[in-house]
Amino acid sequence: MAPCARFLIAAPITLAMTTSPQRIALVTGASRGIGKAIALRLAKDQRHVVLVSRTEGPLNDVRHAIEQGGGQASVVAADIADAKAWAAAVEAVADKHGRLDILVNNAGITKDNLSLRMTDEDWNVVISTNLTSAFVAIRAAARPMMKNRFGRIVNISSTSGVVGNAGQANYAAAKSGLIGLTKTIARELGGKGVTANVIAPGFIETDMTHNLPQQVKDQVTGAMAVKRLGTPEDIAAAVAYVTSDEAGFLTGQTICVDGGLTMC
Repeated sequence: MAPCARFLIAAPITLAMTTSPQRIALVTGASRGIGKAIALRLAKDQRHVVLVSRTEGPLNDVRHAIEQGGGQASVVAADIADAKAWAAAVEAVADKHGRLDILVNNAGITKDNLSLRMTDEDWNVVISTNLTSAFVAIRAAARPMMKNRFGRIVNISSTSGVVGNAGQANYAAAKSGLIGLTKTIARELGGKGVTANVIAPGFIETDMTHNLPQQVKDQVTGAMAVKRLGTPEDIAAAVAYVTSDEAGFLTGQTICVDGGLTMC
């Protein structure tokens, strides 16, 4: 017969309870569409969300909705195309809260036209709003993120930036530029606990796609593996993960949330 095993009764272990600081998230273009959905989701996940757009009124509606749901939010009205003022606004947010943990560069505009007909003004304003503003915000946010050795940077690109799109030379160039910018930032800041990733939406049910002819919508959904247009909430769910504490090993990636349209 085998000898009886001896069991030792260890003294109870007392675990120290630690409270993580509330994450501060800044979301541009937060007054509607994808930006609003992202803001609502991050607030639901217990982030304090700083809502950014050009006009304050619609932002206050989003803030009210967040607060009604038990979340926390604040409002910053800013023109992200004004680089100097925009950088100061981002720095002010970090100073006010003592940290800036999550940056979501979502705001964007379109000025579509065929390349041969596109004006310099339409090119420049789209590049400035969709690409340069993201660089300015990242540069301003990097120091507080590195100081706290935690940061989640998310740039909202587009499948147009992955595969191109006729009539959108400026938009596709800006959105493609975000991908290169993100990979560079991921390499530069990864050792400091800061990740940077791209979410590239496909055809999403927003104001931008609302007026598309039904024939175009049918053609697009027919080419998808998932036979429907996406929703802003689909994008928000992806952003929620890549900005979470658990996503610290995910960086420099382009995640196409497009129903399998591009298979990128």
